[in-house]
Amino acid sequence: MNADRPVTLAAIAGAHGVWGEVRLKLFGEGAEALRAFSVFDAGGAKLTLKSVRPTNQGAVARFAEIADRSAAEALRGTVLTVPRSALPPLGEGEYYHHDLIGLPCVSTDGTAIGHVAAVENFGAGDILEIERPGGKRFMVPMTVQAVPAWNADAVTVNAAFVE
Repeated sequence: MNADRPVTLAAIAGAHGVWGEVRLKLFGEGAEALRAFSVFDAGGAKLTLKSVRPTNQGAVARFAEIADRSAAEALRGTVLTVPRSALPPLGEGEYYHHDLIGLPCVSTDGTAIGHVAAVENFGAGDILEIERPGGKRFMVPMTVQAVPAWNADAVTVNAAFVE
């Protein structure tokens, strides 16, 4: 795991009002989770969080460096990241989606099966989307029965779940 690898927490969706607030599309646990960070990388620039509040479609935030609507609108589409090392430590059996994406996958019989292309959640728990070397993808539930082990080097998938 690369501790300096940037983790995307939100993206600026556009301006909100005339005083420089921005609408955010969130990729994490919600607006409250953003409060744990005071500074975000925004495409090479630093943005200092002054306030954030949840909305029905994401969040609205104010950053010290954004003074007016024009400045806010100019940042539309900018992703807000923090280094992986800034995230809270994980407990036993926990993982960040960010850490799994890109990891090579092997089956419990030792066969290389591809890599984790995405982590989805449709409401019943996380699902790994695994891409085979030829481009074909299949999904595996992130349960102990289907994925008995993972670490910073690889994900092990029960051979019975491999398509």
